[in-house]
Amino acid sequence: MKRTHTCNQLTSADADQEVTLTGWVQSVRDHGGVLFVDLRDREGMTQVVFHPDYADIHEAAGKLKDESVILISGIVKPREAGTINPKMTTGEIEVSARTLKVENMAETLPFPLEDSKADKVNEDLRLQYRYLDLRRERMRKLLKLRSDANKSIRDTLAEEGFLEVETPMLFKSTPEGAREFLVPSRLNPGDFYALSQSPQQYKQMLMVAGVERYYSMARCFRDEDLRADRQPEFTQVDLEMSFIDREDMYALIEKVLSNLWKDVMNVDVPTPFPRMTYKDAMNRYGVDKPDTRFDIELTDLSAIFKDTGFKVFKSVLSSGGVVKAINAKGLGDISQGEVKAMEDVAKTMGAKGLAYIVVRGDDPADWRSPLLKFFSAEELAAMREQMGIEDGDLILFAAADWEKACTILGRIRLECAQLLVKREKLTISGDQYNFLWVVDFPLMIFDEDAGRYVAAHHPFTAPHPDDLDKLDTDTRNCRSQAYDIVLNGSEIGGGSIRIHQPELQDRVFKNVLGLPTETVDELFGYMLKAFKFGAPPHGGLALGFDRLCAVMGKTKSIRDVIAFPKTQKGQDMMTAAPGPVTPRQLRDLHIGVIAPVEEKE
Repeated sequence: MKRTHTCNQLTSADADQEVTLTGWVQSVRDHGGVLFVDLRDREGMTQVVFHPDYADIHEAAGKLKDESVILISGIVKPREAGTINPKMTTGEIEVSARTLKVENMAETLPFPLEDSKADKVNEDLRLQYRYLDLRRERMRKLLKLRSDANKSIRDTLAEEGFLEVETPMLFKSTPEGAREFLVPSRLNPGDFYALSQSPQQYKQMLMVAGVERYYSMARCFRDEDLRADRQPEFTQVDLEMSFIDREDMYALIEKVLSNLWKDVMNVDVPTPFPRMTYKDAMNRYGVDKPDTRFDIELTDLSAIFKDTGFKVFKSVLSSGGVVKAINAKGLGDISQGEVKAMEDVAKTMGAKGLAYIVVRGDDPADWRSPLLKFFSAEELAAMREQMGIEDGDLILFAAADWEKACTILGRIRLECAQLLVKREKLTISGDQYNFLWVVDFPLMIFDEDAGRYVAAHHPFTAPHPDDLDKLDTDTRNCRSQAYDIVLNGSEIGGGSIRIHQPELQDRVFKNVLGLPTETVDELFGYMLKAFKFGAPPHGGLALGFDRLCAVMGKTKSIRDVIAFPKTQKGQDMMTAAPGPVTPRQLRDLHIGVIAPVEEKE
């Protein structure tokens, strides 16, 4: 290469050596005629000194602009006492320049690249100039972290005997799952590919093919509404194994993740990870991906209020619903504005309102709530004992069917935690990593709009062996062999043991999901046929690689760990994609464009 060292390599041991460096100008400082240039490359920074004695290069250095690309040669010199910078790896030395070549003089930047300033810049502008945004120290570190994470995972899976196999991105459209991106086929007019949402069916075919242990860093595509942790194209660590049960999968993923945290972050993660059933997670935390770093849990008060005179609770309980509550300890100083904001959140989850009690003192007569007049002394006493109610607590209720009540309070639980953190009454450490397996998910959920059962995970998930007799007769309560890996309240991966018997898979398609025979034959016929030629028992899992990197990088948006992400509108601001195509392109594909109809107000 043109350089002899990187800008993070030189130390006092290299004094008096002649070196060549190249990189970007971080800054230029004039100290009484002597020019100091901080030169930066991917690895770090070195201070370069231009003395007036070398007039030609001194004059040229004085004209340098930030982010210009230069090549310099010079002599490594120890810095004078008092000028050493202990924050820099190269802080003990500087390079006294002898030659300077300006490879490219930069124009004025559209925004500053210092992290503290760039973080305040509109994200769309940063994405428009993403190549500049990626020069920032923070972004460089995140890209490096992603690369290191990729290597760690590949190393562990290779050690465990996995083969990396690429699967097609152009698949076929299927009725299950999220909305797909469709790709017209020029060679097959009127027919479309779908960009693969995951390699699910391909990796099962690889198990039938005898690969036994497969993985890929799979590119996946979903045409969904976007948010901070969702992109239209994303990467997942996709893997599948033959001749295993769930315990084998748990052990493998725990090894992958513990190695990953050690390799990339030098953090020891204790294994095995705790486990919790889906039902326990919902009952205790109101969500199937609980953040267990804080202790606020849901309490079922249905037994206490079974004979209540409060009509709202009585009506819910008589129709088979539940009354649940949480005790946000120490949040009794909540303001009316905060209560209103929390109530608005509850309404977005389907609640009609948010019942609460502010606990002031030991006497319930001093408590504050519009509900107190409806509760008997016995009910209040039973609540106090069951929930450990003390002065300064905040009690919040949800009365609805079981799933809705859990979901409402699960979200309110997070809102309470944020308020407690703000008041410095609760600490949720970003350096605490609470991994958790959530298991025994329902196999099917009933879709009210479709009027039938749909797969809770996907239609290839195996039923729990103890619940096979419920598959047709008690579908709602049939558990699956699905599992999710959760970290600090975020689902970072999920998978299941798969169905490998053609008779059982056909039964699920037709009897449970209600798919017509012709639909099953058209969409999944090849799979059912493959299973008849010796399909081994198998299971798999996919880890959300972008989310993993975001957690390790302590950033809230996965856009920060993707080199060229899309905005929330699915746009690439740098290349202006998506964009129009020519009439000839459309003609070649035998398709037309229909302009959207504007809705009248």
